[in-house]
Amino acid sequence: MASEEKVSAETAFLKDEKSEKNISELEHSDTSCGFSIFKGPTLQRYAKTHTFVIVYGIASCFMAMAFTYFTGTITTLEKRFNIPTKISGFITVGNDISTVFTSAFLSYYASRGHRPRWVALGLIIMALFCVLMLLPHIFYGPGDEALKWTKEYGSQDGALNHTTKDENLCYEKDLDCVKDTGDFVPILMFFVAQFIGGIGCSLYYAPGLAYMDDNSDRAKTPAMLSWSAFIRMLGPAMGFSVVSLCLRIYIDPFRTPLITTKDPRWMGAWWLGWIFLTIILLISAFFVGMFPKEMPKARVKRLKAEGDDITPLAERSLSDMMQSLKRLAANKVYVYNTLSSILYIFGYMPYWIFTPKYIEIQYRQSASLANMATGSWALGFSAAGVLISGYVITKYKPSARAMAAWNFVVDYLTVAGIILYVLVGCDEGDRANSLSILPLTDDCSAACDCEYVHYAPVCSPDNVTLISPCHAGCTDKGVDEQGRIIFTGCQCMGNSLGLTASTNASSPSLMALDEACPVDCFNQFLIFLAVMCFLKFVGATARSSNLLLGLRCVPREDKTFAMGFNSMVLSVLAFIPSPIVFGWMWDSYCLVWGKTCGSKGNCWIYDTKSLRYSMNVACASLIFLGSFWNIGVWYYAKDMQVFDDDEKKPENKQNEAMELKEQNIDNDKRLESSQ
Repeated sequence: MASEEKVSAETAFLKDEKSEKNISELEHSDTSCGFSIFKGPTLQRYAKTHTFVIVYGIASCFMAMAFTYFTGTITTLEKRFNIPTKISGFITVGNDISTVFTSAFLSYYASRGHRPRWVALGLIIMALFCVLMLLPHIFYGPGDEALKWTKEYGSQDGALNHTTKDENLCYEKDLDCVKDTGDFVPILMFFVAQFIGGIGCSLYYAPGLAYMDDNSDRAKTPAMLSWSAFIRMLGPAMGFSVVSLCLRIYIDPFRTPLITTKDPRWMGAWWLGWIFLTIILLISAFFVGMFPKEMPKARVKRLKAEGDDITPLAERSLSDMMQSLKRLAANKVYVYNTLSSILYIFGYMPYWIFTPKYIEIQYRQSASLANMATGSWALGFSAAGVLISGYVITKYKPSARAMAAWNFVVDYLTVAGIILYVLVGCDEGDRANSLSILPLTDDCSAACDCEYVHYAPVCSPDNVTLISPCHAGCTDKGVDEQGRIIFTGCQCMGNSLGLTASTNASSPSLMALDEACPVDCFNQFLIFLAVMCFLKFVGATARSSNLLLGLRCVPREDKTFAMGFNSMVLSVLAFIPSPIVFGWMWDSYCLVWGKTCGSKGNCWIYDTKSLRYSMNVACASLIFLGSFWNIGVWYYAKDMQVFDDDEKKPENKQNEAMELKEQNIDNDKRLESSQ
């Protein structure tokens, strides 16, 4: 009996010692919600993984809105600040350049601390990115090029003054050219904004996703990743919708434009959305930062785990990071998955960045409609693909090999869809672009000083669009009986069709309307939209499986660093070079530049047919090559465990729930006593 009492006493002592140790660890790990004065028992009920998934997904949605908003306004920025496509492509990679220098290190050291607060800091930096994107409009305004197409420009009474000299008409050559030196400050400001935005992304995605995975059950991770991705994918749809609304408003909302949204010279209020995005990102940062360092339920599982010899995160050093890097380099699934992602992203990047612009120039649609199609319609199919794939993975729990096999099937379907892009062209638009530049190659407008004339398209009676009244040889400007602005004495319009120009200035064939000729490419646009929606859906179904493979192929202690290092490698080899390479490709097919004395400016007319073939074939080839690395992932993933072998027994779940409840009660009492 005495021996039994002694053993019982020792057991009780050990339990008390373990209890004190647990309480001490609880205080150290910080499983309570809130910070500063914003904490208490009321907030503690939200310390659950599914709550974090919702809040994190909403914040991701707003971040995606910010980058999508920039993508949707690229065409307008090029017009406003005379930026060539290759320069806008370089601006776009600013965030990826900063990712190269910060992603791996920030992700590694963020894993040591309070990850939700690191994520909140990333959101605050993203808000700063939005402010910097707004500054060029504050400093430079809408610009004279946009204001000249308003009623209020150059006239106090609001009426268009037709008696003044029009710089777009045909005049004798003036060899004296006042050089426009150009202003690179707005370009530099956009690049710095993107660079800072990349730092915010580095602090947001890798720590946030790793925190979500570490604080949830393995069986529930696919569903949570899918829901988080689904909420995040609403961001691009909402971003393009906001772009569509803002670009319907003229760049100066307080003036009355003389042109419509269908006119290629239209510039929308690109700056308006940045104000809204700054506010919602700051609000999101506040709520994300409220979550605890570790979820109470996840802490219970961690304390119950036996034989856990992982080095504590707070004790990691640079040498540990090098060891992590060696383990990743030896991980064939991780390496092959990264290589396939590099080629896929390099090939698909032009569609993420230039799709609205592609729709505008290939199918002659307005910037507003192009952004609406890219966002609200196409991304709705992406969201459906993410949800369906998440449901299938959660319900059927496929093996790692099955998910890897689906990834390379998606690659082949994507290649097939991109090849269809080559075939879906608008012949009428291709012909209109080729005819519009014919006056540049003949002698009709040689006597006119047209080299630095602004792009101001005119439509001939033969339904041919010419670059400007000057290139059409027009000498006078007036208003017809219907109140439309017309140009007369246009000697070069006959040459655009290979005809001999008439010498009778009053002939109807020598008159032109002040607008681009209508081109109907809407049916081709609908076919392109259908193919794009299919590719969005198919591509989205592989997102959850690919992310899950990336999370499960590395040990727990390397997870955050692996994601950060992956982001760095993808930035160096895909996100940075791809926009620059394809931006250069776009510029190489430019037919008409908005030239000034000092710079080439932006492109107004492209060789759409050649561009369509070159870009789509190049993209399809890269994605096809990447599919072979996915086959390698399939081969080496045969022994990889994605889900736990055995589900927990009901009695174990009840015991864990009771322990979690007692822990929360104890935590609430200590929080109340500390206030």
